[in-house]
Amino acid sequence: MYLPHTSCHVSSVRFHLFSKRFLIISTMTMIAHRFLSATTRSLSRRALLSSSFSTTTSNHDVFSKISFIGTGKMAQAMIAPLITQKLQAPSSINAFDVSDEALKQIEELYPGVQVSNSIQDSIKDANLIVYAVKPQNVGKVHAEIRRAKEEKGSDGVRDDAIILSVAAGTPISNFVEGSLVEKVARSMPNTPAQIGAGVTVWGCTENINADERKKIKAVLDSFGKSVFVDDEKFIDMSTSISGSGPAYIFLLMEAMIDAGVHMGFSRETATVLVHHTLLGSTKFAMETGEHPAVLRNSVTSPAGTTASAIYELENGKFRTVIKDAIWACYRRSLEMGGKCSQVGPNRVSTDTVLGMGGPLTSDKRSHHPVEPPMGEMKTKS
Repeated sequence: MYLPHTSCHVSSVRFHLFSKRFLIISTMTMIAHRFLSATTRSLSRRALLSSSFSTTTSNHDVFSKISFIGTGKMAQAMIAPLITQKLQAPSSINAFDVSDEALKQIEELYPGVQVSNSIQDSIKDANLIVYAVKPQNVGKVHAEIRRAKEEKGSDGVRDDAIILSVAAGTPISNFVEGSLVEKVARSMPNTPAQIGAGVTVWGCTENINADERKKIKAVLDSFGKSVFVDDEKFIDMSTSISGSGPAYIFLLMEAMIDAGVHMGFSRETATVLVHHTLLGSTKFAMETGEHPAVLRNSVTSPAGTTASAIYELENGKFRTVIKDAIWACYRRSLEMGGKCSQVGPNRVSTDTVLGMGGPLTSDKRSHHPVEPPMGEMKTKS
């Protein structure tokens, strides 16, 4: 007996099972392929890094010896271009880290770079000492350098040694007082330095001469663009814009990609669209030199799609949120350096709020002095 409906049903079930099995196999194959691709890229990158660094001595080392205290991402972002751009021979670079595994990695990635098992061994004969450690570890490095200077004098720390810090929030005075090294340069790089596209704001003590400043600039320019400032307060400010700025961009990037996926794009396609939109927009702004408002208006047609989007952003206080985030970052940078953080909109000096002392000094006055926000800080009874 012929049952057409049953036959169709069986065929449909078989096709459904086949499709499901095919989807599972395809998914597993894709995952395996991505894993192998990622592994291959990682191994290839490591091999490329190792093969691209020559162990031959440079005839024009920027410094006679550079000591890196800490070998994390920022230290490696500095070491790599110093060698590839032939600014410093690997043999005149020394690195220290508390992790033996980290030192082993440095030896593998940068053949010829010397490693030390102690800070005092690393800084011996170095005329540039790079603090590439987290802010909470700066004091430990100070203690070792101070001990070397007190116990061994110029044999422990060169008289002309310069400290270059990439640690966030720690002021120059902290390095001078903590390490007893009188020449200090403080810098605030950002993470794009890892691909040679960073921007670094830096300043230094007045006793660093023009030739030494030129050498420091050469080191900082090797992984991007450097901007010198003659007032240390601008370094704290730059932390909130260029230092932490990439995180704001990544958050915007993430939100745009997620919105694209929500609308129906694959994550890969949405990612490509967002990456190139941000990249192209930045390059366009840099090359045209136009004010961002002019560029934004050129994209915004009356009653158009962009106008609708901008309306929602403005209505959601997009500008205010961005500015508040930057001010919050700046305040935190000041706090990490032990400075008064009562700066910015709706902030005044702590002494004024608590009713202590006389007139505000220039160091404690807010950039935008206003009445203190109610409920945020209370006067002592």
